[in-house]
Amino acid sequence: MRYFLTLASLIGSVLATARTSAPSGALTVGSSGTYSTIQDAVDALSTSTTSAQSIFIYSGTYSEQVTIPKLAGALSVYGYTKDTSDYTNNVVNIEHSSSLLSGAANDEATGTVINLSASSSFYNINIKNTYGKGSQAIALAAYNSKQAYYGVGLYGYQDTLLAETGTQFYGKCYIEGAVDFIFGQSAEAWIDSSDIGVSAGGGSITASGRTSSSSSSWYVLNNVNIAAASGSSVSSGTVYLGRPWTEYARVMVQNSELSTIINSAGWSVWSTSTSNTEAVTFETYGNSGSGATSCCTASFSTKASSALAITTVLGSDYSSWVDTSYIA
Repeated sequence: MRYFLTLASLIGSVLATARTSAPSGALTVGSSGTYSTIQDAVDALSTSTTSAQSIFIYSGTYSEQVTIPKLAGALSVYGYTKDTSDYTNNVVNIEHSSSLLSGAANDEATGTVINLSASSSFYNINIKNTYGKGSQAIALAAYNSKQAYYGVGLYGYQDTLLAETGTQFYGKCYIEGAVDFIFGQSAEAWIDSSDIGVSAGGGSITASGRTSSSSSSWYVLNNVNIAAASGSSVSSGTVYLGRPWTEYARVMVQNSELSTIINSAGWSVWSTSTSNTEAVTFETYGNSGSGATSCCTASFSTKASSALAITTVLGSDYSSWVDTSYIA
């Protein structure tokens, strides 16, 4: 991760804190907790109280699908960790294998975690769809405003992260996949200081399905590191920053480190028969690395004159719900 290379980040790592016990009042899951499954703890939450609620998950691998309903108040879900600063020391894993080919009713239903609740936060948890190559298989389906994910690892192959509606923040996270693995239609999603791991060449990282020219949807990758996933062999020039699910797709990649896996065009058409490039906004700004040197030459892309501000995407009140310590 690029932010690890700075003196500030080295100082931050020294000051990193642990979260090895449950906050006061939290429902607990795991070998030392009250509930054996995460879904059991979720089901025990009040859907009507406006008071904040929380769940603490002890270390372990939880093989289950978790659906969080709409709650009236805020929710925080914490994973046990000895280092809260990012995802690299996560020891809580939620795993599930589901895809459209394996019988799921729709793409959303494949999600390992389906989060429908506003004002919800996840800390230091790995969420994995283990289905693998061959079909849409979501790790996280995020449907609501003021959702935030801190030090979270998202693992999949195709359609890993569905950022579908509302304002969403991802800080110091890891997102892995190969095909359209950051996608959705209506969300304003800001991904900051995170690692994007690509496990195979030939695909695109993002697939924005923005529904109209008036939609406020944005997908912004700010200060991220894009490279081949650990243990994966990805040839140079075989990965695109994005392709347009609709002709109104809108994505910005800025202030980021791009490895040689990025194709010089930067961006791809949707398909050979349907380009979907008539009204796209595909922008880059201030990127570095060997993959940024000749990027991006696609005729339907733009090199922006300045970076997007987080307030433009998440609103002027973003600091009231985003934990800004996860912005490098």
